[in-house]
Amino acid sequence: MKRPHIFVELQKTPPVLSTPEAHIFEDPTPASTAQNTPRPTDDELWEIYEIARTAREVRDGGYKRVALQFPDGMLRDSPRVFEALEEELKRSPATVAPAGKVRQEDELVTSFTHLSTSSARTEQARENGIEKGRDGTAERVRFYILADTSYGSCCVDEIAAEHVEADVVVHYGRSCLSPTARLPVIYVFTSHPLDIPDAVQAFESTFSSKEEKVVLMADITYNTHIPTLHTSLLSAGYTRLLTPPIIHDPSSQIPNRELDTSIDLKEYSLFHISDPPQALLLTLSSRVREMFIYPTSSPAPSSTSTQKTIQANTAMTLRRRYALLTRLSTCPVFGILINTLSVANYLSTITSIRSLITRSGKKSYTFVVGKVNAAKIANFSEIGGWVVVGCWESSLIEGSEFFRPVITPFELGLCLQGDGERVWDGSWRGDFGGVEEMVGASSSKVGVDEEEMKGAERGDGVEDEDSEEESAPPEFDLRTGRYVSHSRPMRTTSSLTSPPASQGPGQSGGSTEASKVLTRRAKGDLVTVNGTVSPGAEYLRNQRTWQGLGSDFAETEASQEIEEGRSGVARGYTVGGDGERR
Repeated sequence: MKRPHIFVELQKTPPVLSTPEAHIFEDPTPASTAQNTPRPTDDELWEIYEIARTAREVRDGGYKRVALQFPDGMLRDSPRVFEALEEELKRSPATVAPAGKVRQEDELVTSFTHLSTSSARTEQARENGIEKGRDGTAERVRFYILADTSYGSCCVDEIAAEHVEADVVVHYGRSCLSPTARLPVIYVFTSHPLDIPDAVQAFESTFSSKEEKVVLMADITYNTHIPTLHTSLLSAGYTRLLTPPIIHDPSSQIPNRELDTSIDLKEYSLFHISDPPQALLLTLSSRVREMFIYPTSSPAPSSTSTQKTIQANTAMTLRRRYALLTRLSTCPVFGILINTLSVANYLSTITSIRSLITRSGKKSYTFVVGKVNAAKIANFSEIGGWVVVGCWESSLIEGSEFFRPVITPFELGLCLQGDGERVWDGSWRGDFGGVEEMVGASSSKVGVDEEEMKGAERGDGVEDEDSEEESAPPEFDLRTGRYVSHSRPMRTTSSLTSPPASQGPGQSGGSTEASKVLTRRAKGDLVTVNGTVSPGAEYLRNQRTWQGLGSDFAETEASQEIEEGRSGVARGYTVGGDGERR
C-alpha cells in the first residue's frame, strides 16, 4: 500500500501589498449580510439584547461608565440598545441596600449561565453606594458604544473599554468566553431563533438507535434552545444524552463546557447546533467518536423538507497543520505574535514561549500588530515562522496569503521536538494551557544535557568550543531534503558565554572566554547586540536590500552643488531660478 503524500502549496515570493492603480477607488470591504436582514421590532430588541437583565446587573453592580461592545453585524442596532438601556434605568432607579443587609441572593445568584458572579459587583456597590448628583438625584449611568474592536469580536476588548475608563463591559454576540484580565464582563449572547421540530427530525435521521450516546451542544447564540431540544428528544425515547452547561474554561474536555471527568467522550458522538469554529472541531476531533453539525446559516430547501446534518471531517486540516509544523522544525527565528491583550495569563504565556524557544537554541522576537493580516506580518521577512498568542479560537489562523506559516503554542511544542521524539497522536488544542508543561519538560531535558556535558568536560579536562556543534546530529528540511546548518543560531552563543565548571567566578578564565568569543566572531563574522548573536541584525546586514533612508547613497559620493528647489503654494509651484511654474 502506497503511503499518501501531503502537498502544501507554499509561496516563493512575498505577496503584493500595494493596490493596483486601476482599483484605487474600489472598496475592498465585503458587503455585510446582516444589513439585508429585517431589523428587529422593539419587543424583539428587548428580548434579543436582554435589556432588562443588563440594566439590572448594571444597577446592582453600581457601575457608572458602561462600555457596550457590539460585533460588526450588530452595530446598526447599537443606538436602539443604547436608548433602551437608558430608558430602563430611568424607569427603575437604583436603591441603596443598608450596610450589612445585602440581599443573600446577590451573594449567591450568578448571572446568565453562571458566566459572571454577582459577589464582586455587590461588594463594589456596598463600598461605593449610589453616587448622588448636585440636585440629590442618582447620577446618570453613561454608556459608550465600542466599534472596530482591537482584535477579534469574540474577545472582550478591554483596551478600548479602558480608553473611556469603563467600569464594566457588556459583550454582545457570540464569545470565546476566555477569562479576562482586568474588567468585569456582562455577557449577552443575543439568542437566535431555532426550528425545534426540524432539529428533532434531523437528530432522529442521524441517530436511529434510541440507545445512542450523544452530547447535545450548540453555538453560544443558540444555547438557550438546548433545554427545549433535550426535553423533546427525551420524549422521543432517547435516554443517553448529555447537555453540559457553559463555563469559563477553554481547557476543559469540551471547551467552555462543564463535564464530569469520569465520562469517556470516546464513547459519545457530538450533535452540534450551528456551524462551530474550526478550532472547536480540531479540538474535539480526537476526543469524541463522531461529530455531526446541524447548519443554521441556510434555510431548508422547502418548508416540507428537513435540514440535513453534516458529518465533520478534520483529517485534511490536521494533515495540513502537521505539514506546517514539520516545515518549521528547522526554522531558526520565530516571531511571537500577540493577538490579545485581554485574556488572563497571556503575559506569563509569552514568557514561557520565549523560554521554550531559547532552550531549543532558536531566536524569538515579539510583535504586537493588532488585527492580524498577511500584509502586516509580511513586512518582517527575517521571521521564519509565527506563533500566535490569543484566545483559543483566534490562535488558529489559516490562509494561503500568508508568506510564512502561522502556528499555535501547542503546535510550537511539537515543532521544537526532534524528529526522533516527535509523536503526534492527532490530538490538538487551541488554548495555551499546556505551555507550562512543555516548558517543564524542556527544562528537565536541558538539565540532563548539561550534566552530560559537564561530565564530558571533567573527563577530558579541556573544553572544545566546537564539540557541541560537531556532536549534534545533522538536521534536514523535511520539505526539501536539504541539509540545514543554521537552524539553532543561539546554541553556539550559550555555549560560548557559559563559564566552565572547573573555574570559579574569580579565576583568570574570563580572559580565555573573552578570547574565544572574539575568535568566534572573527571566524563566523557574526553580528551581535549587547554580546548576543542577533539573527535579525545579521539578516538586516546581509539580505535586506534597503536598510533605511540614506542607504541608497552609501556607495556614491554626495553632490556638493546646491540646487534651488520648489517654492510657492499648492495651486502653483515655481521651479528653479528661471521661474517656471507648474
